[in-house]
Amino acid sequence: MNEVISRRLFCRSAVLGVAGIAFCRDAAGEAKTGKKVKFYKNLGCGHIGVRANQRQALEYAVKYGFEGITPSAGEFEKKSADEIAAWLGEMKQKGIRYGAGGLSVQYRRGEEEFEKGLGQLPKEAGILQQLGVKRVATWLTPGHNELTYEQNFELHKRRLHEVAKILTDYDLRLGLEFVGPKTSRARYRYEFIYKQSQVMELAAAIGTGNVGLLMDSWHWYTSHGTVEELLGLSGKDIVHVHVNDAPAGIAVDEQIDSRRKLPVTTGVIDLKGFINALVKIGYDGPVECEPFDQELRDMEDGAALQKTIDSLNRLWGLIGA
Repeated sequence: MNEVISRRLFCRSAVLGVAGIAFCRDAAGEAKTGKKVKFYKNLGCGHIGVRANQRQALEYAVKYGFEGITPSAGEFEKKSADEIAAWLGEMKQKGIRYGAGGLSVQYRRGEEEFEKGLGQLPKEAGILQQLGVKRVATWLTPGHNELTYEQNFELHKRRLHEVAKILTDYDLRLGLEFVGPKTSRARYRYEFIYKQSQVMELAAAIGTGNVGLLMDSWHWYTSHGTVEELLGLSGKDIVHVHVNDAPAGIAVDEQIDSRRKLPVTTGVIDLKGFINALVKIGYDGPVECEPFDQELRDMEDGAALQKTIDSLNRLWGLIGA
């Protein structure tokens, strides 16, 4: 009996010790910056090649030290209110919250497909609201072969206004991600939105008050973004954050979107400036990795998860440095 109790106490102490290390690291960053770190480490399993349902994602987050997981509305479509409440209670008990969901509406193609997705959005948004999710996000194609910049802007303004208006009814904010690499824009006849200022112009034109940025350190770097530009935002201007590093030895305008690295691995991107700018403007949402790294995707799940949280911990270590 004493042996069993001792083992339990040891395991509990080990878990508390890991949590204590993370708390001390975050607290040290806050002490150095003089500002509270409001954002959190989010696990997006699909972005690192790990297949997991919500239950598995929750277990992974607890085991490896993430603080949030990406919601999957489809898994709760047939769940009762009581079942959802029980699930949320379990998440809260384990100290895990939700990050940003994805936008399912296909607004980049034909009108019929857009209208179909728009019709299904209220049901999906209602589920996300039940789950306590406050953010959804999507990305903008950086060019078009038929529409000029102005024509494409008007199309996005109209369609995303309709999307955002529905999301407002469910207390959801919409984050738009610009795609920065010059190599991505070069594939199209007409260039479209590829940097921070252009997204903010579109958000203002949409005019619903719940649209902002999905800020990705990779796209920030490849669009020649600056820390000064980031500091010109408010925390509420950013809905969601992705963090990545870039392969070394490749010029910024030659970087390829599908070839990235986990944050703080190559030192190419100024992630120290990036993360400290987020602290200074008071960003309070999820921060997750989206490296598109085949080497990471080929790893066993546990190894990929450990490597990902290690990179986020290194990123947090830059706060106030």
